[in-house]
Amino acid sequence: MSRGRITVAGSIAQKPGQAGHAWQFLQYLLGLRRLGWDVLFVDRVDGAADVRWLEQVMSAAGLGDAWTAILDDGRHAGVSRAATLRHVRDADLLINIMGFLDDEELLGAARRRVFLDTDPGFGQMWRALGLADVFAGHDDVVTIGERIGRPGCTIPTCGLEWITTPQPVVLSRWTPAPPPERMTFTSVGRWRGAYGPIDFEGVRYGLRVHEFRRFAGLPAATGARFELALDIHPDETADLGLLRDGGWTLVDPARAAGSIDTYRSFIAGSGAELMVAKGMYVTSASGWMSERSLCYLASGRPVLAQDTGLGELYPTGEGLLTFSTLDEAATGVRAIRDDYARHARAARELAEAHFDSDTVLGRLLDRLGAA
Repeated sequence: MSRGRITVAGSIAQKPGQAGHAWQFLQYLLGLRRLGWDVLFVDRVDGAADVRWLEQVMSAAGLGDAWTAILDDGRHAGVSRAATLRHVRDADLLINIMGFLDDEELLGAARRRVFLDTDPGFGQMWRALGLADVFAGHDDVVTIGERIGRPGCTIPTCGLEWITTPQPVVLSRWTPAPPPERMTFTSVGRWRGAYGPIDFEGVRYGLRVHEFRRFAGLPAATGARFELALDIHPDETADLGLLRDGGWTLVDPARAAGSIDTYRSFIAGSGAELMVAKGMYVTSASGWMSERSLCYLASGRPVLAQDTGLGELYPTGEGLLTFSTLDEAATGVRAIRDDYARHARAARELAEAHFDSDTVLGRLLDRLGAA
């Protein structure tokens, strides 16, 4: 028997062929369903968006009956408009990830609108600078920037009462993998994101590209193997040269993220993850942690993560190691290689203790009064 209904709005169709991005939404949908909720995912199809990709992802995840996409002409693919409206009206919550849903009728039908901020710092600084207010019209604001409001975190609260949460990982979908055939540090991502840098109160908050350049010498400094499934434009010739000359192996992102299953296989075949964050998350000391890193941890793969203030939030040093400088990153590489089995066990234990979707989502719903 269902506990009730929750509608989740987000943007899988907008990024065809990017299974890592899709998994960010699937963790919430599958996790909520595990807890007994009747979930519906609401997307829209415009521009380069691909409803076929959305349908493929949802079907492969076992959610083929739980999605709808608003088309350019107002019709819906998947669940009909009428059924979508009924679901939204009946739902305890509409969780609007990054405020992606802007359909006035659907938003107006929701009993309670929750903004879920998965890109901490950008929306808050836009609002503080008077550029945009993406939080308007929502009853609650939730962020994965877990250090917002704490000393040292420079993300403005904008006078809002933030609920903070880590991201969830559905542990049953990410089981510990056997030891890899070769020890390779990997990652999957985009060189540049959807947003540009922000200048706020005399400080520039940059992107992943700006941080990654600082660690281009890591393969040479350690002699370790590094492989990036990197979405980078061919015109980025200087950066492509920097990476290739520095010893990084670049692979086609489709090889790692062409489907939700190939994404899991790529992570399982990795030795560990190197997580380089956006400058926004690092400079603001946001406490942000990548949803991708949680998939590595749950798969028993250690994570070497650029520090965003994680040490104040979670145990580090075993399974999850942090760095701020090239020397610290090199030390982390050596530590993982020298005692891999211990770090691999600790990685899964961290996922179980801190990021299990049952616990994370149950706690979040409790704080939202919907548990």
